[in-house]
Amino acid sequence: MRRRSTYITHPSRAVNPDDIQVRQRQLLLGALKAAREERLTFGLEELPAEVAEYLRECHELHVRWAPEHPYNTTAPFLSRISPGLHVQYTPLHEGQVDRLCNLLRKVFGKQLRCDSPDATFISPPLISERFAQTSSLQYYSLLPSLKPLVAYIYHAVCAQNDLPCLHTVSLLNIADSVDFDYDSISHALTFTVFWSKQPAVFYDPVGEFTTLDAWNLDVQSRKDDRVEVGILSASPATDPSDLQLSGFLTVVGEDDHPKATLFSFPSRHHSFGPDQARFQGYSVSFDEPTGLHPTLRISFPSAVSLTEPMNKPPGSVCALQTYLTLPSHIFADKYAFLSNDPLFQKLHHVGQLHSIAGETDLEAPNYVVRKWGSTMLLELQTPNSSVREMSAANDVWDVTIPLHLRYLEPKNGSSSEVEMPWPIVFWACTADDGTKFPVNPFDRIQLGFEGLFGPRTMFYHLDPVPTGGAALGRLVERISVPVLDLNAATPSTIEYLTIGAIALGFLWVLLKLKPWPTARSTRDKQVSGTKKKQ
Repeated sequence: MRRRSTYITHPSRAVNPDDIQVRQRQLLLGALKAAREERLTFGLEELPAEVAEYLRECHELHVRWAPEHPYNTTAPFLSRISPGLHVQYTPLHEGQVDRLCNLLRKVFGKQLRCDSPDATFISPPLISERFAQTSSLQYYSLLPSLKPLVAYIYHAVCAQNDLPCLHTVSLLNIADSVDFDYDSISHALTFTVFWSKQPAVFYDPVGEFTTLDAWNLDVQSRKDDRVEVGILSASPATDPSDLQLSGFLTVVGEDDHPKATLFSFPSRHHSFGPDQARFQGYSVSFDEPTGLHPTLRISFPSAVSLTEPMNKPPGSVCALQTYLTLPSHIFADKYAFLSNDPLFQKLHHVGQLHSIAGETDLEAPNYVVRKWGSTMLLELQTPNSSVREMSAANDVWDVTIPLHLRYLEPKNGSSSEVEMPWPIVFWACTADDGTKFPVNPFDRIQLGFEGLFGPRTMFYHLDPVPTGGAALGRLVERISVPVLDLNAATPSTIEYLTIGAIALGFLWVLLKLKPWPTARSTRDKQVSGTKKKQ
């Protein structure tokens, strides 16, 4: 096993290297306030047998999870995805019998709606068949909690009554992102967990509620493991496409003291400059009443501040984008967006539709749809200079996206509740000519949206800001959908009434088509009969 522990501290909280205790196979440091990433790399022989057996049948598998609560990103961990479970998958052979859904349900919970990759997954668009940057199949599910994953690791990894293992795994319950990555070239599974800050209070199955005001490092290395610990801080880079980190690195078991380091690397994901970051946020809501045709509203705090990143490369061209992840019960009418109607775009402050994939049937009810849903990459219009000049500092800029709800199964009651994750919003900017983005030490790829852009694209993510505040808000919107009330009428009654209405309508049309005698034709017949008698 290889382990890399990275702690990112604020520059004002720089760590004194004398406080880092390095022993023969142990590193100790107390009271560290920092963002944290743990990256563990396992060989197939180190994994549970059922997981290793399945991975041998994969070409690549990437699993991403994000929570429903908002959290702050920090360099170099700057990418964002919509809340829930995202899976990017490419099978090793076409037409193989696939058990991925069974494995996902066992690891992440039986509530996942997944029959098989062929039936449930969607095929994302590829910008290049030769240089594909996305997997061939994509899956998503709203997954508010990682408790099933925690329980699975408890039973598969931790020995009975192994309290330190139980305590460590329980930290997954408060993680801000969890990733799994496997490819058939490396034959290794990488497990990555990120916490945006040290936990204050979290539930520990050993000690119930545990209070942590800081990370207390006690990192140990076994004989055959390689464990690297980095305590770093971000600093401005000379190149706008780079990120720069400085601090101390220690290979536990090899180094006898922490080693000072300073390095930079190209990155596709970036933050805004300090003067602009506090204005770059957005909130999401649905216009009331929603009905069966809800309108998604993305609100920005000010039209004045909604400008391109000031720290972008010189000459870079930027566009504001949103990437929507739509479960099967809600979808977008692609024909409305593909029409490129200028009046439609001006009314809703939207631009060109770059991509839409998945289940987009306009007529199918939700209970016959087998795919998990659809994705949508849409460019957003930003206020021009004249609008900014006329707007006040607190004038909100809204973007509206018309959506449609599918018919849900009838139930005892007149409505059902469904949910939709917030979309992500970001500026996509071109990099300098000749800039390449090789895999950096903290790269996060296969997010679903970045493969829809060219290889020289940089992303500046906006922060989602719930209207109820970070402590109360969720990055998931709940919608009340009208459904057939079985207390008022059964499906068979509706069927008979529908057949009766169709039959009556058909008879009405026949009656209208039949040539009935008019008063004039009757009079003409009488006149012609009189002439014949004469």
